[in-house]
Amino acid sequence: MAEAEPQGENWENSMKKMENCKKDLENLLEEMEKITVHAAWMTYNMVTIHTNPDLNISMKHLENAFLRCKQQVERKWQEVLKESEGEEQTKE
Repeated sequence: MAEAEPQGENWENSMKKMENCKKDLENLLEEMEKITVHAAWMTYNMVTIHTNPDLNISMKHLENAFLRCKQQVERKWQEVLKESEGEEQTKE
C-alpha cells in the first residue's frame, strides 16, 4: 500500500508535465504562425516593389520628404532650446 502513493504522485507529476508541454507547444506554434505571416508579408512587399518601379520611386520620394521634415523639426527644436536658455539667463 505504501507504494501506491508514490505511483499516484508520479502519475500526477507526469500529467502536469504533459499539460505544461502541451501549453509550450501551443505557444511555440502560435509564434511560428506569427513569424510565417510576417515573412509572407515581407515577401509580398518585396515582390510588389520589384514589379512596380513607380512604387520604388514613390517610396524614395516619401523617404526624402520624411528626412527633410525631420531636419526642420530638429532645427526648430534647437531654436526652442536656445530661446529657453536665453530666457533662463535673463531671469537670473
